[in-house]
Amino acid sequence: MNMRQTGTHAEAVSSSDLRSGSLGFAEVIGQSIANLSPTFTPSINVTAIAALAGAGTWLIYGLSTIGLLLVSMSIIALSSRIASAGSFFVYISRALGPMAGGIAGWGLIAAYIGTAMGVGAAGVVFVQNAFSAWNISIPSWATYVIFVGLAWFFSARDVKLSSRLSLAIEAASVVIVAGVLLYVLAMHPDHIVDHAQLRLQGVTGKGMAQGMVLGIFSYVGFESAASLGQETRDPLRVIPRAVVWSVILSGLFFMFVAYSMTIAYHDDTAKLGGDSAVLNTLLASVGASPLGPVFYLIASVSAFSCVLACINSSSRLLYSMGRYQFVHRSMGMVHRTHRTPYIAVAFSALVTLAVCIAMLGTGPLNTFGYTSTFATFGFLVTYFLVAVSAPIYLKKQGQPATSAVVWGVLGALAMVGAVIGSVYPVPDFPYNILPYLFVVYMLVGIAWLMMLRKRSPQVLAKIEHDLETSEVMTHGKK
Repeated sequence: MNMRQTGTHAEAVSSSDLRSGSLGFAEVIGQSIANLSPTFTPSINVTAIAALAGAGTWLIYGLSTIGLLLVSMSIIALSSRIASAGSFFVYISRALGPMAGGIAGWGLIAAYIGTAMGVGAAGVVFVQNAFSAWNISIPSWATYVIFVGLAWFFSARDVKLSSRLSLAIEAASVVIVAGVLLYVLAMHPDHIVDHAQLRLQGVTGKGMAQGMVLGIFSYVGFESAASLGQETRDPLRVIPRAVVWSVILSGLFFMFVAYSMTIAYHDDTAKLGGDSAVLNTLLASVGASPLGPVFYLIASVSAFSCVLACINSSSRLLYSMGRYQFVHRSMGMVHRTHRTPYIAVAFSALVTLAVCIAMLGTGPLNTFGYTSTFATFGFLVTYFLVAVSAPIYLKKQGQPATSAVVWGVLGALAMVGAVIGSVYPVPDFPYNILPYLFVVYMLVGIAWLMMLRKRSPQVLAKIEHDLETSEVMTHGKK
């Protein structure tokens, strides 16, 4: 009996590597696009930003695109030289040492899993808006269970399947939404040049500063293609392309959405910012109200694809950190048959579901706002560190780093500006305490890393040596 159990266990789990070379450009950019979830902008994000930035909503997206393009230059400098499942954790560890990499990884865990929570909550809103038209009530907990359960299944089963599924869902959603918005512009040809928006009428500095945090949240996850470095064919070429094109294409789409939706609301950004069923209003403006439930069902499927992409990303990060024992080594285990980090996938899914269920009393909209904002801070910290890391890594490798220094400084300043905008002017409660809660979270992670360094200094020394010499992590370029 014992021998039988042992054999079964050996077949079920393995510490072998992930399936290498299984993903092409379509799957890799699908991972980033799904994490971005462009359909979220017309469905929910644009209303939150319009409530703060008013007629400057389109500019928020423009500035966010520029800021994240600056960061993406640093990501490209690193991802074109290093390919790994740990992405930023490995990038930053290579440049600044394992302690800095661990801090980045800790922040990115909150970023990916927090995004999965926020997007799941938005999915609840979409599902309820869709079925309410047919007088059907869907409990929030049921939607959470279905979303997270399916995301766990696809992520643990096959990353190629889940990435292609995510890309197909997002592509269909974007085409449909863009078609409706183009029709809106065709109905208002005299407002295509919208002077109220172009002159930033009624826009305040406070609203723009606070709106930038939400604007950046619309893009977070664009870098997640890098988390598939170990599973991608020709990763040093494919991943940089996926990273930069995901930012450019999404940025153009976001600006178009913000500009055209403001026109659809006749420049009444207060109404746009306070609308909890913006897709219904948008469809009513073009005489297609019966399509409202269908659109919300499309948006809910898009939300699911984003949850799936976030769990894919967080599990690959936990896998890499587990292999280096920054988190429990079980996170580095790989399923023998499916070649996925199935324990890390299960952990990410369980944490996402547990927090969402615990926050049922706050309502899905508040859950979306709280968890998304918290997650954004994790991305900002990581983006800042990767902007600093790129020129340092290139200098260590004896390669020209002048342009990397320029991009790195500009990208780091952009992220610092976003953080400042999140705390000053002071936002309303409870958003005013979220930055400090994130600081507490980061301090817990730093305390854990310091304890690891004190109790097991040989582990960090081994990690640093491995990161500097590993041929597995670096492909082609030195």
